Amino acid sequence: MRINKKDWIFVAIIAAVFAVFYAISGEERTKRVPLDEKHRASYELFKKTGSKMEADKGCPACHFEPGGVPFPSKHPVKPKDGPMRCLFCHKLKLAGT
Repeated sequence: MRINKKDWIFVAIIAAVFAVFYAISGEERTKRVPLDEKHRASYELFKKTGSKMEADKGCPACHFEPGGVPFPSKHPVKPKDGPMRCLFCHKLKLAGT
C-alpha cells in the first residue's frame, strides 16, 4: 500500500489539531474556592444539592461591591445586575483535586 500526497496532508492536519489542543491545555489559572470556614456553607450546599447555581447564591453575602470583599483589579467580570456565577470559573476543592 502506497501513501500518496492526500494521505500526508490528512496526517499533517491531524497532527496540527493535536498540536493546537496540546498548546492550549496548559495549567489552570483560575483560583479555587478556599476550603475554609468562610466558604464551608457553599461546600455543604453543593454536596447537598449538587448544584453550582445553588451554591453561587451564597457568594453575594460577602463578595459584593462596594463594601464587601473586593474583586481583584484584573478580575474579568464584575457583576452588577445579574446573578453572580462564581462557580462558573472558580472550582471547588473536592476530594482528589
